Amino acid sequence: MSPLRLALAYLAARPLATALHVLMLAIGVGTLVLLLLFTHQAEERLARDARPVDLVVGAKGSPLQLILSSLLQADVPTGNIRHDAALALASNPMIAQAVPVAMGDSYLGYRIVGTEPAYLGLYGAKVERGRVFAAPMEAVVGADVARRAGIADGAQLVGNHGLAAGGGAHGAHPYTVVGVLGRTGTVVDRLVVTSLESVWEVHEDAAGAGAAAKPREVTALLVRYRTPLAAATLPRQVNATTMMQAASPAAELTRLMQLVGAGADAVRVLALVLMASAALSMLAGLSAALQERRHDLALLRMLGARPATLFALTACEGVTLVVTGVILGVALGHGAAEALGRWIARSNAWSVTGFTWVPQEAFLALAVLAAGAATCLLPAIQAYRRDPALLLKR
Repeated sequence: MSPLRLALAYLAARPLATALHVLMLAIGVGTLVLLLLFTHQAEERLARDARPVDLVVGAKGSPLQLILSSLLQADVPTGNIRHDAALALASNPMIAQAVPVAMGDSYLGYRIVGTEPAYLGLYGAKVERGRVFAAPMEAVVGADVARRAGIADGAQLVGNHGLAAGGGAHGAHPYTVVGVLGRTGTVVDRLVVTSLESVWEVHEDAAGAGAAAKPREVTALLVRYRTPLAAATLPRQVNATTMMQAASPAAELTRLMQLVGAGADAVRVLALVLMASAALSMLAGLSAALQERRHDLALLRMLGARPATLFALTACEGVTLVVTGVILGVALGHGAAEALGRWIARSNAWSVTGFTWVPQEAFLALAVLAAGAATCLLPAIQAYRRDPALLLKR
């Protein structure tokens, strides 16, 4: 009988201990895999959504909130800014492109964003069916909105006041869907996009007579620099000389990932403690099993088995536990990521998926396998050095 088959027989003879060793290791590996999948997909999506924009200009307040609300559509805005002030800033020679956005309504939880067709160009969004909005109260919908809400071009939708489902409906001002956008993998997939005039019309009529005399406002201005020098001077100029604030997506998203990373580090430490406990438990289990089987090993030696065979037998037993734990852990991590993503998707369009592979997973698996093999080394050496005559004499 080969060492591997004999090792499997020994493991099968101790099902509870074997299952506990594998499960402890699998939970640790699965937790680290889940963290890798979550952080990788979060960073990737943040980068995709923020990459086209160099600067966001909006009402004074939290710069991170400004980025989250106006660029990532994941928070409430800090306020509004005057449209004429935004237009004056857009004429600055350091600015290559400035796209205004106006928010305040939603449809089934998806945000309605008033802007210009240039907004779609920032993310490379193309109309898959229909055309781009060209008149007030016309809109195009992102791929996720069209799929989950079952909307096609030509349909009408009524927005709700507020950025979450459940607000008062603007029933007198329905939007006509004139186009459905192709999937981009960016924030546009989760939006209803219309013109600024549409948003102004809805809210001016909702405010009643006399509201049209007020200066028109937008939520933010999405800016692309003309030259790298603008990054050093324009934000300071906006913050110091206007009633608006300028926030850098790159700087604020780095800060956000640092905040998220603090919690992820705590969970990562917990996972490492679980794996260390699993390794120590496995070492103790293999050593105890070696003591229990000392007479069996002595008989194997008397029947002609070489010391190397006993070394291989014990090593195979430990490595089998490690390999099984790693495989199960990777499967658990991906399964947990998919389950978490589906749960998040019920209330938030921004989710994660388990049907992807992160390159760091390979390094994680190799590191755990190497550490596990090292754990098995001591019991294997003990088996190699045992004197069969002394064991039988005892």
